[in-house]
Amino acid sequence: MTANNSIQGSHNAILENRRKLELSGVTDVDSFNEEEIRLFTQLGELTVKGKNLHINEISVETGDVCVEGDVWALVYGEKDRRKKLSLIRKIFK
Repeated sequence: MTANNSIQGSHNAILENRRKLELSGVTDVDSFNEEEIRLFTQLGELTVKGKNLHINEISVETGDVCVEGDVWALVYGEKDRRKKLSLIRKIFK
C-alpha cells in the first residue's frame, strides 16, 4: 500500500446465516424500524434491509452494532457521507 492509498477509517460486516449481522466502525444510526436500518460507518452510509430487524447490541465507545432478524440486503451508499455519534449518544446518555 502506498501513502496515497491510506485507509481513512475501518468498517467490517459479518453476516451469519442471514440472521445475525455484526458491524464495526459504526459512527451513527440515522433511523431504524423492523424493515430497514440506516446507519453511517467510518467508510460511508449503509442501509440494512429485511424483516423483523432488531438492534440487539450497540457500543458507542467501539462503534460495534449487532443486528438480528431476516437480513435481505446490505446497501452501501456514498463513501464520503459520514456522521458523528449524535443519535447514538442521545439514546444512551
